[in-house]
Amino acid sequence: MPLTTIAGRPILLAPSLLAADFARLGEHVAEATAAGADWLHVDVMDGVFVPNISIGLPVVAALRSITSLPLDCHLMIVNPERYIDAFVDAGATSISVHVETCPHLNRTLEQIRDRGARPGVVLNPATPLVMLDDVLDLVDLVLIMSVNPGFGGQRYSAGATARIARLRRQLDERSLGHVHLQVDGGINAATAPAVVAAGATNLVAGSAVFNHHHSVAESVAQLRSAVQQAV
Repeated sequence: MPLTTIAGRPILLAPSLLAADFARLGEHVAEATAAGADWLHVDVMDGVFVPNISIGLPVVAALRSITSLPLDCHLMIVNPERYIDAFVDAGATSISVHVETCPHLNRTLEQIRDRGARPGVVLNPATPLVMLDDVLDLVDLVLIMSVNPGFGGQRYSAGATARIARLRRQLDERSLGHVHLQVDGGINAATAPAVVAAGATNLVAGSAVFNHHHSVAESVAQLRSAVQQAV
């Protein structure tokens, strides 16, 4: 269920499985589901576009076999168009690609939609919002990175808040309120209220959900309570 609703928009939670215990991945998926997660965020890293290598197609397929939650696949890879079909076949519900890796971005986004998945576009912190101008009509999701991608557990960059607010205004001015404004990086109970107040509607949280200090249910409850402060 949504964390809350603001201005008629549900605020969704997408726990990032990058922070989960991979030896207990199925258990963590079940715990996140029971705690009220709306989506599951799957970070796919290739060791080229970003420094690390994470998970790929076999894990997405395994996740699809154990959950009915939407699988939100964030492709931090070069040449993502080569893998769209395979990720859809594995069970991806949404596929987000980086502006920085797609010279033919509109074609890649259309490819995702043609295969029946939600297309999403991602911006790194230093990439200007103007890069989105010609593709906002093609997407169901825009992901603003509030950290440089490639590592979990990073600190939220305060400069992202103004970018979120500017993008919210653009979406509203263009009557694109249905587009998910997702934020990833350093989301926790301390940062979530400002992010939501700025206009985000979809929060990716990794170590704030999967950690050694609290159960998944307790962590989600803390996020839910924090987001209520933005109402």
